Amino acid sequence: MLYPYQIRTVEEYQNAYRESIENPEAFWSSVAEHFTWKRRWDAVLNWNFKDPHVEWFKGAQLNITENCIDRHLATRGEEPAIIWEPNHPEERTRVVTYNRLHKRVCQVAQMLTNLGVQKGDRVCIYMGMVPELAYAVLGCARIGAVHSVIFGGFSAQSIADRLEDAQATYIITCDGAFRGNKDIPLKSIIDDALIGNKTVKKVIVYTRTRTPVSMIKNRDVWWEDEMEHAESQIERDGVVSFPAVKMDAEDPLFILYTSGSTGKPKGVVHSCAGYMVWTNYTFINVFQYTPGDVHFCTADVGWITGHSYIVYGPLSAGATSLMFEGIPTWPDAGRFWDIVDKHQVNILYTAPTAIRSLMGYGEAPLQGKNLTSLKVLGTVGEPINEEAWHWYNEQVGKKRCPIVDTWWQTETGGILISNLAGITPAVPGWATLPLPGVQPVLVDEQGAEITQQDADGMWKGNLCMRAPWPAIIRTTYGDHERCRTNYFATYENVYFTGDGALKNEEGQFRITGRVDDVLNVSGHRIGTAEVENAINMHAGVVESAVVGFPHDIKGQGIYAYVICTNLHKDENMTRQDILQTVSRIIGPIAKPDKIQFVKGLPKTRSGKIMRRILRKIAEGEMANLGDTSTLLDPGVVSEIVDGKI
Repeated sequence: MLYPYQIRTVEEYQNAYRESIENPEAFWSSVAEHFTWKRRWDAVLNWNFKDPHVEWFKGAQLNITENCIDRHLATRGEEPAIIWEPNHPEERTRVVTYNRLHKRVCQVAQMLTNLGVQKGDRVCIYMGMVPELAYAVLGCARIGAVHSVIFGGFSAQSIADRLEDAQATYIITCDGAFRGNKDIPLKSIIDDALIGNKTVKKVIVYTRTRTPVSMIKNRDVWWEDEMEHAESQIERDGVVSFPAVKMDAEDPLFILYTSGSTGKPKGVVHSCAGYMVWTNYTFINVFQYTPGDVHFCTADVGWITGHSYIVYGPLSAGATSLMFEGIPTWPDAGRFWDIVDKHQVNILYTAPTAIRSLMGYGEAPLQGKNLTSLKVLGTVGEPINEEAWHWYNEQVGKKRCPIVDTWWQTETGGILISNLAGITPAVPGWATLPLPGVQPVLVDEQGAEITQQDADGMWKGNLCMRAPWPAIIRTTYGDHERCRTNYFATYENVYFTGDGALKNEEGQFRITGRVDDVLNVSGHRIGTAEVENAINMHAGVVESAVVGFPHDIKGQGIYAYVICTNLHKDENMTRQDILQTVSRIIGPIAKPDKIQFVKGLPKTRSGKIMRRILRKIAEGEMANLGDTSTLLDPGVVSEIVDGKI
């Protein structure tokens, strides 16, 4: 069975793209007809980019969980919805059918209702990669609570900041999480994050690692106890039910925090209807999903990739989504290939960082692994370099699996630019063509559209979007002005992605990286200001400046220039202290790869740090630093160059 709106040829892509641009209302109305609605929309699209203000399917009512679960029960009830592969390869795999998923999500909805959670309440979810995380996300959506998943690698301080910003009233967590050879004490970290918190009413704790935890009376409850009670309430005469709450199309579905160019993370808000339609449409078309295929997205649900392409996109399509608790290199570097072999995976969607890391182990981990089930390979999180693309194509795909190089962001909700697997052409290192509904434009620093080709016959500029797609960010939680200034105020009447790009004569795009003060480390965006603020919290630090530099595995590494008072005689010890400070305040993911101690930073006479110069030095381009005559003290640059790590 094919999906009615699945593109199957280049000509169909061209027709769909043209229709989506010329008459977006009619195009998306025809796609949306194939979903379950409690009330049909009054208008398909209302928008302007000045406020900004975007509404899709205004007036419609729905519940996304009915589209992800209930509508599949009659035809796919006993088919796998989620296959869970545990961290330890000898632990039992769990296969969750759509019927079982329905029961568990209804249980969670009942449990949350029993504990007092209401529509619109913010529920923070801080869990390992277990099926219960998916149940928690969907259980929140079923009752209209707004979920905010926080990646398990963030520190207590980072969690506390997010809890305060979202004014979260409930938390769902685990006693701990397994990740490779590590046991992460999630509940203990939550306890630290809640010191001084005045808004959280209940903490629900799922047992995973059997780590001893502190359970606070009247606040902390066990998941298992509450779920057992809820089970008796949702079953009547063998029938499981919990009514899905009516949600308006533009009601918020979730908040997901992402780093910005200031020190404070921003809560990206996605709404119900547009996000649902977009993640479903992009999942089916980019990966060319066929019912029965096993889709393995290796991301964590704590990131947008996991939201869109482990949970909502695949499940809304009635797909089988594989969820992995561990890491690709434990207990050895053949773990991904073992999983593909064991579960006969058809689609593998992972990050260039993982591919580059696995490349380093050579072909030996691939030996003896049956990868013939693979039909489509995908990459996400950052542009993939050509060397890694070819290794992925030759060693994993055996030159018979199309690779989709997907470009998108937390704020876009789903894939915006990508080839369609086996349909539109793939070009190593290029995201290639925009999906139907996506209108990219390249502009210069003043916002004028790039019309002149460069010497290589390319158009090069800052990547923007002329018009909204269904899953575009609606606001930043509690601060709509921040949404406007971050994405819609840099250039007039467009959404600014923060990325630079090239476009060739075929209309294909290659993403060249961030052009703002945000780093892309292992596919995860980290604000330079956020890292600088954490470094500056160290008692001995006077000032710091952070830039990115090319990294063989991560794509982009973090290079920190730090001014210290009374620098410890053992510079290495001071470096370790700073790294520990960053880990405590943000999390290990934000630790600088290189820390260079300096006596001063290159500043203009107005006091602005010239990060352009620091970036060039970090990249090793000392012969091309540009004009330094406007600096307050040009001599600082020579000292930094001499001390480069």
